Amino acid sequence: MAFKPLHDRVLVRRVESEEKTKGGLIIPDSAKEKPAEGEIVSCGEGARKDSGELIAMAVKAGDRVLFGKWSGTEVTVDGEELLIMKESDILGIIA
Repeated sequence: MAFKPLHDRVLVRRVESEEKTKGGLIIPDSAKEKPAEGEIVSCGEGARKDSGELIAMAVKAGDRVLFGKWSGTEVTVDGEELLIMKESDILGIIA
């Protein structure tokens, strides 16, 4: 199933965090938090001003981004768990 977000929404795939700390300790699954880092899978066209003018998106497919811990709505697309969120929920792009 192909999925295209509308307006200023983006589809994000979470990027899994490291399983070890820098000191070499292994983190068990029960202690891991859901990562707040992901990769943009697809984007909508952008929001519209009251005049109807399109406001272009600042992110694009393939960008790695940081987002808030409770941002987005979890959905399953083609058996893969993804997030749908507004562009304004994204904190920044990782260069």
